Amino acid sequence: MSERPWLKNYPIGVPTDITLDANETIQTLIQTSCEQFKDKIAFSYFGQTLSYGKLNEYASCFAAFLQNLPRVKKGDRIAVMMPNCLQYPVVLVAAFRAGLVVVNVNPLYKPRELEYQLKDSGAKVIVLLDIAAQTLEKVMPKVPVEHVVVSSIGDMHRIPKRFLMNFVLKYVHKKVPAYHLPQAFSFRQALKQGQHKPFSFVSVRPDDIAFLQYTGGTTGEPKGAMLTHANVLSNLEQARSWLGPDHQDTFAMAITALPLYHIFCLTANFLLSIKLGGHCLLIGDPRNIKQLVAILSKTPFTYFSGVNTLFNALIQNEEFKKIDFSPLKVVLGGGASVEPKVAETWQAITKKPLTQAYGLTECCPAVSINPLNELYNGSVGFALPSTQLKLIDEAGQSCVFSETGELCIKGPQVMRGYWNKPRETAEVLSSDGWFKTGDMAYFNQKGYLFIADRKKDLILVSGFNVYPKEVEEVATSHPSVLEAAAIGVPDEKSGEAVRLFVVKKASDITEQEIIDYCRENLTGYKVPKHVQFVDELPKSNVGKILRKALKLTISASN
Repeated sequence: MSERPWLKNYPIGVPTDITLDANETIQTLIQTSCEQFKDKIAFSYFGQTLSYGKLNEYASCFAAFLQNLPRVKKGDRIAVMMPNCLQYPVVLVAAFRAGLVVVNVNPLYKPRELEYQLKDSGAKVIVLLDIAAQTLEKVMPKVPVEHVVVSSIGDMHRIPKRFLMNFVLKYVHKKVPAYHLPQAFSFRQALKQGQHKPFSFVSVRPDDIAFLQYTGGTTGEPKGAMLTHANVLSNLEQARSWLGPDHQDTFAMAITALPLYHIFCLTANFLLSIKLGGHCLLIGDPRNIKQLVAILSKTPFTYFSGVNTLFNALIQNEEFKKIDFSPLKVVLGGGASVEPKVAETWQAITKKPLTQAYGLTECCPAVSINPLNELYNGSVGFALPSTQLKLIDEAGQSCVFSETGELCIKGPQVMRGYWNKPRETAEVLSSDGWFKTGDMAYFNQKGYLFIADRKKDLILVSGFNVYPKEVEEVATSHPSVLEAAAIGVPDEKSGEAVRLFVVKKASDITEQEIIDYCRENLTGYKVPKHVQFVDELPKSNVGKILRKALKLTISASN
């Protein structure tokens, strides 16, 4: 599909290719924005704002602190283990100024998970919130970390609110377990020391690594995708091109509910907002729907990104339906497929289309997206500028236009490879730059791209392919079903059979009713043979349903 004839469907003015300044890096991009928008608000959290000018000042102090740590040099890795809070942008900006490589870490990781990521990345420095400090303490003797900075949630807030926030989280909510890290600096101590330390910008090149962004580990151990400055900047420019010339007000108030340590929000909110001089309102816990709706009710927000589970939770809330959505310009769905029922209900409530995109950690993440303001159609749109797509069969040969095959991508946003994993890199990245995604997809006659499912999640029933996503979409279209997930389980007659896990919306629905409903809407071999009701489905840190965890549950019970 290298010719991309369907680009004529793009909004007028969107270029087919992007160009970058030969010397631009994330470091220079952020510095330019901090100077150009110094009086504008860059981030806000629980009523505290951080202007671009103040971000510049704080980041300079923290960068000086980092640069003067013993044995820390350009290219070393710094682990950042924080939820959404004002400390996060300060640390990231400082890390780039000091020439370090950022390793984002989920603050909810257990000791085993943290130990693996710190060992694999070789991180010398870690900055984390105190809620995760006990986890770090348990693995410190086994990891290469030499320098630790611990922050408390309210550290960027003014007194007395700072003390109150820290006190409540620790002593009222009891979210800060006791820990012992005697060598650790406090975040505020590090800022203070940095004020009195010499600092000079560390020169980096566009082809230097900016992030080691770890994949979710759905196929074995997590792998660190090496994302260069040029990779990330290309994806930002592709996103800006997609927004078109009238993008200035899109990020006037960007609701940032997904975690910044995840690639979707990192690029689509954090970095893109900085590039455009926007304002990110940081949400600490998007699972607290009541609190999130209260924030949305009093905030004239212009941009909202989310995943299917978050959109679904919001549209079930009666207070959400009363919000004034007139300022809203862009609603972006990614991370996992948006279900048709969810997208249609969102449109009916907000009168704003939910634009679905597709991406992967290895691509910074954006690969394709629907035209802005086009109604939801189930597809993930068209390839972004400078991006080529093709589908291949099991033999590696190109598929016919309308056939389903494995999606492959070539473009400036594709990673350099996996950190210290040449074999795994060679399995997915060809010498001529094509990246094999592991996702099964097809194009319709208009050139829209549709993701069928993950190749590894494919269910084989009597030799027929069953894509879990299709079964799940049918099941969730039933008015009594809130969420559903389908997996394949061993079956003596058919090899595999479909097992459907269901979270009920109405308590009186039965297993047979769901099977009968699916039979009305699916070919026989796709109909679930088993239905299991559960209180909730296992999800990733951004709300993606984890089918692998369900498979492990079945294996353990057998």
